[in-house]
Amino acid sequence: MHCYAHRAIIRLLFLFLFALFFFSATARPFVLVLSKDDLKENPPSSAEDESSNDESSEWDEFGDSDNKSEDELDPGSWRPIFEPDSVAGSTSKSDDEGLYYSGIRKMVSSVCSGDPRLMEEATSEIEAAAVGGFPHAQSAFGFLCGTGRLREQDRAKAFLYHHFAAVGGNMQSKMALAYTYFRQDMYDKAVKLYAELAEAAVSSFLISRDSPVIEHVRLHNGAEENKEALRKLRGEEDEDFQITEYQALKGNAGAMHKIGFIYYFGLRGVRRDHAKALSWFLKAVEKGEPRSMELLGEIYARGAGVERNYTKALEWLTLASKQQHFSAYNGMGYLYVKGYGVEKKNYTKAKEYFEKAADNEEPGGHYNLGVLYLKGIGVKKDVRLACKFFITAANAGQPKAFYQLAKMFHTGVGLKKNVPMATGLYKLVAERGPWSSLSRWALESYLKGEVGKAFLLYSRMAELGYEVAQSNAAWILDRFGERSMCMGEDGFCTDAERHQRAHSLWWQASEQGNEHAALLIGDAYYYGRGTERDYERAAEAYMHAKSQSNAQAMFNLGYMHEHGQGLPFDLHLAKRYYDQALENDPAAKLPVTLALMSLWIRKNYANSFLVGFIDSLPEVYPKLGAWIENVIMDEGNATILTLFVCLLTVLYLRERQRRHAAAGPGEVPLPVQPNELDAPGPN
Repeated sequence: MHCYAHRAIIRLLFLFLFALFFFSATARPFVLVLSKDDLKENPPSSAEDESSNDESSEWDEFGDSDNKSEDELDPGSWRPIFEPDSVAGSTSKSDDEGLYYSGIRKMVSSVCSGDPRLMEEATSEIEAAAVGGFPHAQSAFGFLCGTGRLREQDRAKAFLYHHFAAVGGNMQSKMALAYTYFRQDMYDKAVKLYAELAEAAVSSFLISRDSPVIEHVRLHNGAEENKEALRKLRGEEDEDFQITEYQALKGNAGAMHKIGFIYYFGLRGVRRDHAKALSWFLKAVEKGEPRSMELLGEIYARGAGVERNYTKALEWLTLASKQQHFSAYNGMGYLYVKGYGVEKKNYTKAKEYFEKAADNEEPGGHYNLGVLYLKGIGVKKDVRLACKFFITAANAGQPKAFYQLAKMFHTGVGLKKNVPMATGLYKLVAERGPWSSLSRWALESYLKGEVGKAFLLYSRMAELGYEVAQSNAAWILDRFGERSMCMGEDGFCTDAERHQRAHSLWWQASEQGNEHAALLIGDAYYYGRGTERDYERAAEAYMHAKSQSNAQAMFNLGYMHEHGQGLPFDLHLAKRYYDQALENDPAAKLPVTLALMSLWIRKNYANSFLVGFIDSLPEVYPKLGAWIENVIMDEGNATILTLFVCLLTVLYLRERQRRHAAAGPGEVPLPVQPNELDAPGPN
């Protein structure tokens, strides 16, 4: 990746400045912006209200789908391979199912051992089960065809098998199909799949509070490993975890709750363990920890590791609420809406509990009130008020609220119909479904040094449309090369195959807002890394990053205009891009200043040795850059700028002396022309 300072060194000898500007490698977060145009101006008529009732009557926001386990919500999951202890006792399997899981195990083993023969056996078994009509094998075979593992890459065939798998109920294939349609702006098809996936995802969320997001950790920060983030995710071996566990063993209630919380959700690289979570929560409540009381209510309501018991759930949630843990009111209201653990349904009481949660700034309270008003449960139906509650909850990050707003955009109830907006919101929620466990398994593998296994899992997630997985898989290919265990058409990937796959993954990530990915695509074309050098395509990639307000891309475009590389030679446009880079990132002040000085020299001394000298710098850049990085970087910007000013002064005086010497007797040397580009001159 060429940063500002790289461009500057190529440009000028006075670039004894080598500054590294780190940009966030994360994609831009999804931001929901609603205007008055999105809201329906007039309240619905009675007929319209009745129609919306018919539509919304199918919305089972307080449904019983939470009774389903993750295995039921994500059939065909690889959980039996990666979390065998968490899977319920297996029933008799069909021959195709046995063949499928045997193939998945061998595929995982092959990328761990580096044995291509295992991969051959795996693909044969998976293909046999797929041809036999087993939908989950069809999903895995679609993955193999789409990524070209020991076969020619065939996206059409991959699509076909994913279609068959989706019809057979495989949710991950539905994710893959939805993403394929989404990339092609086929929102009418994508929205139907994402709506179904989002509904399944919502049913796996907690009843009283927002579920923590499974950590989709970005392995890299720019081109380097994200060591600071990864340091905190080493599971039970992590020093912070061990300190917290020691405090818990010494009787610290807060530490007990924290350890239980980590085990319950499988956070920070720790393997999920409901039995250990329950044990720690019970110990914490003995010390009066209200947060553990609430989660015990969740555990008994969902039957997570224990027999479901709504009466106990209500007892624990009530105790938590009495300790001023206000999110517990959401769970209590839910139980009264459903009539679980109480004598009968009581909508009035449910509304009171939801209002208590909302009054104490609990997003779940706003969400649940929105559902009541949307459906007219215990209150007069008011879609506009429901929309207001959903927006408040969504602004607080409540995923269920995003789901409801997606439905409103999808159906045109309360909000003007907007299928692309609905698709984006559904996708946001769907990516939090139980299939996102792939991310946790990939991270665990990476932290154990099992790079090949991590790459396999991130590749699977990338196919499902997860941007972070696309960038992680691409980075692993670039960083680890052969260690990635990338399997190509005839065995392990060649260098060309790895570059091509990394390029494709970076491009997909850039489409979803990853600025770093777009810059890497531009760099690949600019420098000819893994592909033929193509300045025009490099400019296209930088334009894509610029559209996301990326200052680095603006700087690069300015440089290309200055030198006429892939873009028309235009010093005025070059200056405009340099100025925009500075406006978007104040940290770019020094390199942008140098770039503008280059324009000043190029404009006012177009035929002088200075311009020729500047343009010759790319030939000496590698040695000069290494010397600057090793010797000058530690001196600081002030020292570097001083050296720059001194050198510029010498060059300027030398040029003036040459002009005076060239002037004949009685002639007046030509004055330096005003800077038409308004670029700063030397002071």
